[in-house]
Amino acid sequence: MTLRLTYRGETAVPVEIEGLTPDWACDKSPAEIERFEIFHGNRKIPLAEMFRVEGDASDKKWEFHGDLYGVHWIGAQMVSGEIRVCGRAGRHVGSQMRGGEIRVEGDARGWVGAEMCGGFIHVRGNGGHLIGAAYRGSAKGMTGGTILVDGNAGNEIGLTMRRGMIAIGGGTGDMLGFNMIAGTILGFGECGIRPGAGMRRGMIGLLGPNPCRLLPSFRYASTQRTPVLPMLLRDLRSKGLAFDASLLESEFDFYRGDFVSVGRGEIVVRAGASV
Repeated sequence: MTLRLTYRGETAVPVEIEGLTPDWACDKSPAEIERFEIFHGNRKIPLAEMFRVEGDASDKKWEFHGDLYGVHWIGAQMVSGEIRVCGRAGRHVGSQMRGGEIRVEGDARGWVGAEMCGGFIHVRGNGGHLIGAAYRGSAKGMTGGTILVDGNAGNEIGLTMRRGMIAIGGGTGDMLGFNMIAGTILGFGECGIRPGAGMRRGMIGLLGPNPCRLLPSFRYASTQRTPVLPMLLRDLRSKGLAFDASLLESEFDFYRGDFVSVGRGEIVVRAGASV
């Protein structure tokens, strides 16, 4: 039986539920889960003050109900299980998660999957800034797993990411893949300025019809119909991400850079697109 958590809070003060995961709760009764301490601003309160808890946590399947746009750290540090947010979610969804699945049916705010190293996150609406990114002062961002966002996303997506996949169905903001170490980022809509700035390795796909101008520190390498991108795209489609099906048969232009850094990264655009 699924554990159902219904948010009852009516406050503009942030609510933080870091550490409340299916792994922690799987052997707890609803009464024990209700006593879990969360933060309302800088004040510690029991979960029951903000959430109604119903069901059984033993199968590690959770549903969150209500408007959770002011509730942060949902699924942070989780290792296994499934979380479904039936609406919007706050910041740090799936931050530092190592496994399991999180599905958000609406929008999510910044830092989705920040520094995650495994698992799967799918945001059906829009995402905020710094998806899959490193926290300020950290050497590495995302090091594994998959993040899908059906809508638009903000700035610095994949900041200093090391491994994993980020796919954004809509547009992205500035500095996509900034200081990227490795991994894959695919964007299917418009892109802001300076994608790939400082990237060392990895691949960024600017797969929308009008990719932005690349930095002069990227150089054209080749035009080809590679088998790798269609394979990645089919996998994303099987996971629920929608995109222009013509990409599966397209040729792509490959650019190498960023040559102000190691210069072994790739930016991929549709063949003939002006960049």
